[in-house]
Amino acid sequence: MKKALIIVVALFAIGEVYSQVVFGRDQSNQTGGVSINYSSPKEYEIADIEVRGVQFLDNNALISLSGLRVGDKIKVPGDEITTAIKKLWNQGIIGNVSIYASKVEGDKIWLIIELTERPRLTKYIIEGVNKTKQGEIEEKIGLIRGKVLTDVVIKNTELAVQKYMESKGFLNAEIDVFQQNDTILRNSAYLKVVIDQGQKVKIRNIKFDGNDEFTSAKLRSKLKKTGMVPKFSLPTEIIETTAKLIWPPNLINFIKESKEVSKEDMREYMATHVNLNFFKPSKYVKDDYEADKDLLLSFYNSKGYRDAEIVSDTIYDISNKFMNINMTIEEGDKYYFRDISWTGNYIYSDEQLQRILGIEKGDVYDLDLVNKKLNFNPTGVDISSLYMDDGYLFFSITPVEVGVAQDSIDLEMRIYEGAQATINKVLISGNDKTNDHVILRELRTRPGDKFSRADLIRTQRELSQLGYFDPEQVNPNVVPNPVNETADIEWQLVERSNDQIELSGGWGGAFGFVGTFGVSFNNFSVRNITKPEHWRGLPVGDGQSLSLRFQANGRTFQSYSFSFVEPWLGGRNPNSFGLSYSKSIQRSINRFTNETLGWLKVTGISSSLGRRVKWPDDFFTVSTGISYQRYDLFQFNSRSLGFQTGDANSVTFNTSIGRSSVSQPMYPRNGSSISLAASFTPPYSLWRNLDYENATAQERFKWLEYHKWNFDSKYYLTLAGKLVLAARAHFGYIGSYTSKADVGPFERFQLGGDGLTGQNFLLGTDVVGLRGYPNNSITPFDRENNIEGGTLFNKYVMEIRYPISLAQSATIYALTFVEGGNNWDRFAEFNPYNIKKSAGVGLRIFMPAFGLMGIDWAYGFDRVPGSLQNAGPQFHFSIGQQIR
Repeated sequence: MKKALIIVVALFAIGEVYSQVVFGRDQSNQTGGVSINYSSPKEYEIADIEVRGVQFLDNNALISLSGLRVGDKIKVPGDEITTAIKKLWNQGIIGNVSIYASKVEGDKIWLIIELTERPRLTKYIIEGVNKTKQGEIEEKIGLIRGKVLTDVVIKNTELAVQKYMESKGFLNAEIDVFQQNDTILRNSAYLKVVIDQGQKVKIRNIKFDGNDEFTSAKLRSKLKKTGMVPKFSLPTEIIETTAKLIWPPNLINFIKESKEVSKEDMREYMATHVNLNFFKPSKYVKDDYEADKDLLLSFYNSKGYRDAEIVSDTIYDISNKFMNINMTIEEGDKYYFRDISWTGNYIYSDEQLQRILGIEKGDVYDLDLVNKKLNFNPTGVDISSLYMDDGYLFFSITPVEVGVAQDSIDLEMRIYEGAQATINKVLISGNDKTNDHVILRELRTRPGDKFSRADLIRTQRELSQLGYFDPEQVNPNVVPNPVNETADIEWQLVERSNDQIELSGGWGGAFGFVGTFGVSFNNFSVRNITKPEHWRGLPVGDGQSLSLRFQANGRTFQSYSFSFVEPWLGGRNPNSFGLSYSKSIQRSINRFTNETLGWLKVTGISSSLGRRVKWPDDFFTVSTGISYQRYDLFQFNSRSLGFQTGDANSVTFNTSIGRSSVSQPMYPRNGSSISLAASFTPPYSLWRNLDYENATAQERFKWLEYHKWNFDSKYYLTLAGKLVLAARAHFGYIGSYTSKADVGPFERFQLGGDGLTGQNFLLGTDVVGLRGYPNNSITPFDRENNIEGGTLFNKYVMEIRYPISLAQSATIYALTFVEGGNNWDRFAEFNPYNIKKSAGVGLRIFMPAFGLMGIDWAYGFDRVPGSLQNAGPQFHFSIGQQIR
């Protein structure tokens, strides 16, 4: 007892001696201090605070974080210094901190805060994985150079990498994060992330227990990410000729008897009798597995088993590469709907609501189906839409089970209709370039109008179609106010540039300059041209389109074009006005003497007026216009046009009617587009004093006479998630009014390839693509008139598309397709079943500054006219959004 007392007294004495020298400071690192008696606390006024040891941090900010202020009175010893040290340490940016007194005079004290900063990150290195994974890990960890390296940063980095590796199936990956001092920069360090990914852990087998109503194969097929197992059929001949080489006879008999065999049955049999893992296992990802369990229960619920539950599931390793899952299910009883009653409904009768619900007494009980029919069914036919399209924004409906008798359930639909809501305020945000009036004129949700969910969805589509905003981020934020029975709507938009530039060039030797220059301003403003103060780099914001383009291939080809479109002429109604002008020349050049042998010049001007109409519905547009084209030929024999020298004139009256409900322009997921366009020249043969039968081609075609029809249809359907089916059909026909005045050599169809004119510069021709065949290769020839080009074509396309990126900077999607088409010289030869078929894959990239670009690989299954073999594989490049 005495020894213990002596030790305590000694320790107290030692502590008092140290406390007289310095406080808040390690004695081993002491560089200064004053004598302070810690055994007798005294109050001091802070005369000054000095910060030492910092390089990047702000001294004043550190003093402020400490909570100490000049003029404050503190007790020494006391809690103020301890609290200040804790506050600085808790910031996580300090490696070591101490506070001591440099001077004491009377009741005033001078303090010094001495600290060391944690190092800052200069770089990080990831080892042990390939470059693809390195890039993905960099996105996940989000490390920024210059960031202070705290313990939390290092730990979060390790956890983020671990989570990423687990998402890839590497459950046993070992992650080590090392901090290394940077010898080049002071107080800096870099991180080395070393990954030993080990073996990818996969699920070898999933066994179910308690599943009496559904087979294990059926249940596994509902685990979309963990164990999706489709069934397959094995023909008897294959079983007898190949399977018996590796399978025992009893397995062959088993397959023969069942005919249709699931992978689950096969796996279980093989594991028992042959010990061979014949099928590719799924990787294990915890989040996916948990989501799959919910899907499994949803499947049971949809089949009437409302009480189904997963009693237990066991996950265990069978090696460092494989794991098994044992799942025990309690299915419970199967239930059916009995009586469905409605309460609280005054606007619509029970019969009306029951008809939309579409569930009858005796149907299998499925609460998910009920909720879909009550709330926002993708088809748009549901109870909520019925009310909300009529202004009942505050409407709610709750299905309640009011009776359970044996295997039957009674439901009561409890409805609160509320009052009809009117729109109070409509706000717009995010339109940095586009003027408000351009957006407001597209809105179908205006102040004072009755709220309508259908109008909200339609406005969202219209704003997405403009092309000025990211269609993935057109967001209507509805703020209801039940007290005033109103709602405010804020349209949250994200502006994106849709102006495009096309620039390429080079020197073609004897041909001279070869290149293209083009600009398209798709949100132009004519009225602001003379108001530079309203420019945003350019006069933009009024939704007008202005395009200028120049293209040249030396002296062989030059083309100039200009177009302008005003979508709201006058600004009050959606009446569009378009004007365009183009001039092109194609020359035949002697490549040895560089002498011009002949040419074809084409000059055209056109104007049009369009209008949105509300009948049969308000998705329709009608357009009319007039255009003039002049074709000037001089000894031009590069193509068969019926004559080589002379001129031809075409004056056409153009009209079109179309309907488009496509969701968005770049990656539409649903909707359709259909249009019929027709062009008519005057029937000159009725009044021209010309003997058409004996006249030369130059005389007959001086004034072109024809009528031309084009039909185009597109349909988009979401198959699953972002996977989209895009189907198209196209038809074109050009004919004459009378038998004596034939269709001229211009505006005929040329089919095949990527749909671009390519290096042939087919002026005066309607070029239609057909992947899998060389450009313009499917082109009939009129031997009687020495004219190439078809007067009738059809084309069918079916694509499956999947997006790689829908980001604002670039829309990228992959596709696979089948298509077919053909081209005929005369209507009598037309056969819609005689088509040239092809299939292939492709990629599309849309960048706002450069437009849409694409590449396709296609295989043509049929012969090109004039060839003895199939077209075979072809690569195609495309630029721009092609109509056909």
